[in-house]
Amino acid sequence: MVTTESIRRSLEAGLDCRHVEVSGDGQHFEALIVSPAFEGKSRVARHQLVYAALGERMREEIHALSMNTLTPAEWAARQAQQ
Repeated sequence: MVTTESIRRSLEAGLDCRHVEVSGDGQHFEALIVSPAFEGKSRVARHQLVYAALGERMREEIHALSMNTLTPAEWAARQAQQ
């Protein structure tokens, strides 16, 4: 069964994450992922890293995942604005 917690654990296991938040209703999920691996990468390349971290789960279990992928610097800047 897909849960927000299981997605979070998969992301943390497959990607060097500084911060991860996952929400959803069991069918549709949203994730905020902060990782230094995103440095210098396009949005598409960042999403590909997330898909790789989730592996087969993305094809077999997770039907919809909306992502916000940030570097640690982008996350810090966002936090400073709040």
